[in-house]
Amino acid sequence: MKLLHCADLHLDAKMTSTLDKERAKERKAELLHTFQDMISYATNHDICHILICGDLFDTKNISASARNMVSSEIEKHPNITFYYLRGNHDTDNFLSGLDVVPDNLKLFSHSWTSYVVENSDIVISGMELAEDNAKSAYHTLVLDSDKMNIVMLHGQESETGAKDKAEVIHLRELHNKGIDYLALGHIHAYKREKLDGRGVYCYSGCLEGRGFDECGEHGFIVLDVDEEKKTITDIFVPFAKRNLYTVYVDVTGCNSSVEMAEKIRQDLTNGQYRHEDLLKIVLTGALDVACEKNTNYLLSVFLGDYYFVKLYDETTLRVDVEDFQYDESLKGEFVRTVLSADEMPQEEKAAVIRLGLQILNNEEVSL
Repeated sequence: MKLLHCADLHLDAKMTSTLDKERAKERKAELLHTFQDMISYATNHDICHILICGDLFDTKNISASARNMVSSEIEKHPNITFYYLRGNHDTDNFLSGLDVVPDNLKLFSHSWTSYVVENSDIVISGMELAEDNAKSAYHTLVLDSDKMNIVMLHGQESETGAKDKAEVIHLRELHNKGIDYLALGHIHAYKREKLDGRGVYCYSGCLEGRGFDECGEHGFIVLDVDEEKKTITDIFVPFAKRNLYTVYVDVTGCNSSVEMAEKIRQDLTNGQYRHEDLLKIVLTGALDVACEKNTNYLLSVFLGDYYFVKLYDETTLRVDVEDFQYDESLKGEFVRTVLSADEMPQEEKAAVIRLGLQILNNEEVSL
């Protein structure tokens, strides 16, 4: 039997922290499409159970289009059972907007709720963590060790019990409970670790990255349960329409924007990033103070190659004193004058020299 574990879809997220208004609207719609495509994937791969481990929606003010799409997909797929455990971003607004809760939508509450999968030894249990149940959640979980136990929770993992508060999952308290697979939501990156001698815990991560704090591949997890062998195999499936990446490019030794562009292109080619991806390029390394660098030009070179590109300059400046020691030009006199200013910090000297040389060379000045 196959099941699908997903979480943190954040449907209706505004997507404006990184993108302009038009592309933010496009990405917001793409979140809905990816949800639909995930259900199509389940249908095409004989997956009859989908575990949604929290944060299906992003805010309490759910748009009519998002509400209608989700409810329609659930109703259109009666052969798939959806297990929806609400997270810290979810509210009652979605459920309260339904005329009737579909039979194939299973819900959870602030007490442990368990569902026995028909014609199987698989039991799916879950609890929505909150302040009123954070302390009692662990000792009230009672599982039949002879069953195949899948437990759903939404919260931040913790190996210690230092604080009792909502959205913290104390993993040690779940050891030796008879859990075969602990399906988690809240962390937006895929993670898989041993829980104890019997089971594992997994964060599926978010379905689509929304900002550059959510870089890399995103998707869901497919579980394959072998009831005869009493085993669960879990496989992460990359599924996002677009991925976000932060690419650090060391441009040390480059003397011009053309050389820097070539170095960036080499690194992007080696990284095999897709045309549909979003990239944040960060320039690093030490550059000679006299080098020519135009970040606007560098950004323009790669704008059309990817869905979205931004560029940050974190390079440092290096002043080679010998290059100007015997230079009798105005540039040489200027550099020597700045370097002899004992009261000026070294980093500030480099910045002043850089600005002055840009002006003397009639370059575009970037302040």
